[in-house]
Amino acid sequence: MTTIYVPYHLDERLDGLVDEPADATVTAELPEDADIWGRLAVLYERVADEVSRADSPVVISGDCTVSLGTMAGLQRSGIDPAIVWFDAHGDVQTLETTTSGYIGGMPLRLLVGYRPELIADRLGLRALDEQRAVLVDARDLDPAEVDYLRASGIRRYQLQDLELPEGPLVVHVDLDVVDGAELPGLLFPVPGGPSMRDVLAKVEAIIATGRVVAVDLACTWRPGNGAEARAFVQTVCKGFRKDPNNFRTQRDH
Repeated sequence: MTTIYVPYHLDERLDGLVDEPADATVTAELPEDADIWGRLAVLYERVADEVSRADSPVVISGDCTVSLGTMAGLQRSGIDPAIVWFDAHGDVQTLETTTSGYIGGMPLRLLVGYRPELIADRLGLRALDEQRAVLVDARDLDPAEVDYLRASGIRRYQLQDLELPEGPLVVHVDLDVVDGAELPGLLFPVPGGPSMRDVLAKVEAIIATGRVVAVDLACTWRPGNGAEARAFVQTVCKGFRKDPNNFRTQRDH
């Protein structure tokens, strides 16, 4: 297992989420004259490079868009995974539907092919077929997201009913999938979700299938209020280290 720490929330440097040193920490000089997509492309190019060389990467970051770099890196190494997306939000907004303009609400939509010229083309990221993406416990959706998901091939599940796609898997966990009462230090907590214990158990069960090639841990935390989030991240990483043979490494492909 290789832990890769990306200390950013979008293009904002945000240190302090990881207490113990990671195997690699990804930083970049982001061009001041570029727009947000250009700045993120520079950062995620570094992420993709690290992931492409790593065995069993666990990518820890401050938002979900880093998943674009994770997937691009896996594809570069010859792996074509499906994705299991744990998130209280849909993350399927577009520039045309968002009311907030928050790019962190778009990464799953970008992964399945929305406007590749924004960033996917710059990373060499191929679109994931919607049928190979599942969304777990999304409960805070805007009307446009509800409409899109109703018509799309992305399957939605509650935690207890999850059915996995076939083939190698990326497990993406936005910590806000956990009930907001348990992780109050997040930027966007959502009530009514599963417990931290249940989420950890489900993630461990997926890893135990032996089909997981990478894990994304995304945490939009409030600096100074991240103790619970840091504890969650540490617990997950310790669980992976406990039985690393369950992880499929790039040499398995």
